[in-house]
Amino acid sequence: MTWNTHDGKVAVVTGAGRGIGQAIAAGLAQRGARVMVVDKDDPTDTVEAIRGDGGTAESYIADVADEAQVAELADTVAGEHGGADILVNNAGIYPFVPIDDLDYATWRNVLAVNLDSQFLLARAFLPQLRTSGSGRIVNMTSNSIGLAVPHLTHYMASKMGVIGFTRALANDVAADGITVNAVGPTLSLTPGVRAAVPEELVRNLSNSQAIKKPGEATDVVGTVLFLTSADSYFVTGQTIMSDGGLIRL
Repeated sequence: MTWNTHDGKVAVVTGAGRGIGQAIAAGLAQRGARVMVVDKDDPTDTVEAIRGDGGTAESYIADVADEAQVAELADTVAGEHGGADILVNNAGIYPFVPIDDLDYATWRNVLAVNLDSQFLLARAFLPQLRTSGSGRIVNMTSNSIGLAVPHLTHYMASKMGVIGFTRALANDVAADGITVNAVGPTLSLTPGVRAAVPEELVRNLSNSQAIKKPGEATDVVGTVLFLTSADSYFVTGQTIMSDGGLIRL
C-alpha cells in the first residue's frame, strides 16, 4: 500500500475557489486525483493553478446549499467522470454577528451553507461513493467549538452539527466501504479570515497553541490527504483537530 496515493480517484471539493478548499484541491491533485473544484464563485484560478502544476481539475459553479444545484452537480460528475470517490465538504461562511443583531435569515443561511450542504452533497454522491467501493467523505468543522469566541453563535451551532452528522453518517455507510470523518482547522490566514477577523484574535489563538504559529491553509491538507486515502480505511466517525494542539479531544 502506497502512503496517501490518490491516483485515478475523482475528488469533489466544495468551497475550493480560495483558502483552505483551494489548498485541499491542490493537495489532492498533487497526489494524482482528478479534482472537481466547486465554488459559488468562479473557481477558475484554482483550476488553472492545479493544471499549471501538472494536475487535473475541472471547475463547477454551484450553490451547495441549493438542493437542485447539488443534484445537477452530482449528475454531471457521474456523467462526465464516472462518479466520485472522494467528497470533501469544505464550503462554509462565518459572519461575526452579536446575538442581539443575529436575525433568523442570517442564522438559517449559515446553517444552510455550513451544515445543510454537507447533508445534500453526501446524499447526492452516496450512490457514486458506494460504487467506488472505497468512498471517502471529509466534513470540515472548526476548532472554535471548544473556544470562547464571541459573536459566532450561529457558526458554532453549525460546526457542532457537522460533528454529529459525521458520527451518525459513518454508521450508516460503513457497510458500503465508505468512511466519514471531520477535520477542524484553527483560524487560518486565508483571504477570508484576513478580511473578517481581527489580527489580535488570530495572534491570541496562535499564542495558546502548542505549536505557536498562525494557521495557514496548507496546514490542514495533510490530515485531509490521509483521511481520503486507502491508509485510513479503519478510521471513521472521527473528528481530528488540525490546529496546532489548541483543542485536544
